[in-house]
Amino acid sequence: MHRIVVIEDNAADVLLLRIALDQHAKHRYELEVLKDGEDALRFVREHRSGQRPAEPCVVVLDLHLPKYDGLTVLGALKQTPDLAHVHVAVLTTSASPTEEARIREYGVRLYRTKPLILEEFLELGAEILSICEEQQVLHAGV
Repeated sequence: MHRIVVIEDNAADVLLLRIALDQHAKHRYELEVLKDGEDALRFVREHRSGQRPAEPCVVVLDLHLPKYDGLTVLGALKQTPDLAHVHVAVLTTSASPTEEARIREYGVRLYRTKPLILEEFLELGAEILSICEEQQVLHAGV
């Protein structure tokens, strides 16, 4: 089963992402939603302490979060040994090339401006699930 963590404060975006994932899911998946930077940093701390043994195949991260911003969360994810290799899909309302360059320095594989129409969300869902499929194949070969 694919485990996907979504760090997003906008309930409508979470709903659209869930619809997109449901549209493309070939396998069951578990979606954990964290609503702000504080919840996200708690998630990271729980991984560091071993309280959360199951790691996600991908983390979908909004950059503009309440309490702690996405860049702070991204840094914490990448500094946590059990999570550093997990793929991160960054969603943002900004289309700043400078911001994208900073985010890419963290090894982020997928950087997207938040979709404005359902078709774009559907494409995003397919991309996220393809990352999970790749991880499943890699782990099966180990």
